[in-house]
Amino acid sequence: MYINRVSDEYRRIFGCKVYKLAIEGGFTCPNRDGTCGSGGCTFCSSQGSGEFAAKGSDISEQIEKAKKLVARKSKSAKFIAYFQSFSNTYAPKEILKVKFEQACEREDIAALCIATRPDCLPEETLELLSDINRVKPVYIELGLQTIHEETARAINRGYSLYVYDRAVDELGKRGIYTVTHMIIGLPGESEEMIYETARYIGASGVRGIKLHLLYILSDAAMKEDYYKGDIKVLSMDEYIRLLAGCIERLPESMVIHRLTGDPPKAKLIAPQWSADKKRVLNSINRYLIDNDVTQGRYL
Repeated sequence: MYINRVSDEYRRIFGCKVYKLAIEGGFTCPNRDGTCGSGGCTFCSSQGSGEFAAKGSDISEQIEKAKKLVARKSKSAKFIAYFQSFSNTYAPKEILKVKFEQACEREDIAALCIATRPDCLPEETLELLSDINRVKPVYIELGLQTIHEETARAINRGYSLYVYDRAVDELGKRGIYTVTHMIIGLPGESEEMIYETARYIGASGVRGIKLHLLYILSDAAMKEDYYKGDIKVLSMDEYIRLLAGCIERLPESMVIHRLTGDPPKAKLIAPQWSADKKRVLNSINRYLIDNDVTQGRYL
């Protein structure tokens, strides 16, 4: 069995355990404010997947709040400031610069992680990220989810695949570490379609991948189709089998940053099994070992 896990990479890079501190930049999304759409992606919550992020107007104060949540287990650790909620490059360069530098200038922050959309990376923002990357490492997370245009329209993603390709190319030219999000179990996608997305991401030039389960939240637009019976969610066994298939279609060098989603329990409608994070991760690890799942096996 071989899985290229991010925990091992962080130890190689930073020399110790690393914790990501989820914070909120106060941004929105072009798929919510009418620029390219409204309502956001149908799977996304009203908080832009930032339920676990610290809140507040001051970035440094948020970091202090987030550190307290991991204080018991973070001795001799380093921290990554994780701008998680909504699209964190969707603002003028001057605003982004202030917020990112507030995090970057802290001695206890070893790197920045910035979640965004591929269509929120204009030239001036790319240059800003490049400048910061010379001071401290910058990780950019891109929400692709699927390569299939029909699915992308159904989930109201709001941009085409070529936009993702262009963003990856521009980030790569500047030496910025890029991670792509993929959702397993999107409506209407077959097993082969899921594997096609995994293979595409593996060949796209990004360094890492986050693999997520599709779950239904009470404040996400997708819940309406779920209640109508138009959307089925995966069982835990189905998800783990598909997850393993994706891993075996990824290059050995690709770093796996996540093996499943982490839904907010208060909002979770389905699947309920995903609320027990410890059980899910234990089941995934047991399956990977028992079936000798090896990253890159089918490449």
